[in-house]
Amino acid sequence: MDIGAPFYKLGMFGDDASLAVAAMLGVGFGFFLERAGFGSARKLTAQFYLTDMSVFKVMFTAIVTAMVGVFGLSAIGWLDFSKIYLVPTYVVPQVVAGFVFGVGFIIGGYCPGTSVAGIATGRIDAGLYALGMLSGIFLYAESFNAFFASWAEATPMGQVTLPALFGIPPGYLVAAVALMAVGAFALAERVELAFRRRH
Repeated sequence: MDIGAPFYKLGMFGDDASLAVAAMLGVGFGFFLERAGFGSARKLTAQFYLTDMSVFKVMFTAIVTAMVGVFGLSAIGWLDFSKIYLVPTYVVPQVVAGFVFGVGFIIGGYCPGTSVAGIATGRIDAGLYALGMLSGIFLYAESFNAFFASWAEATPMGQVTLPALFGIPPGYLVAAVALMAVGAFALAERVELAFRRRH
């Protein structure tokens, strides 16, 4: 079978078409975020009270679906995995950034994508959250060279995948994560029931 993806990297369409596809995917993503209720801070923060694990279940489902899809398409030779860009790993900066992101999510009740979905439906709190996020991005960018340039590239590991890191075949990892997801979803259901009774 001839390799057919990723389309952009293999020259099947150019920059203009890729931007159009990205815009359509973005609108679709925002639409389904809002339809799932993820444009509401109440729905999102219920995750942290353990009364509604929808965010966990949706995001884990997306991860597993993408993982199985990439592995399956690569295994049958339709996807050239070597053409997929992997973001280099910098352990300390990315751990700190993840912590800051998480704290912002808990305090503000939104993440970047859900704040845009909230803005689209007229939620003022989503607009204020996005304004704060954009202000933080601006300040970070403006002070990057002075304060963060060297720190942002600390503890580099390069482009790392879990199979390479742990020395196991990709298929075993895919199967293990898929099984873990099934168990995690069952546990999430139990947690929701337990904490809803308390509230």
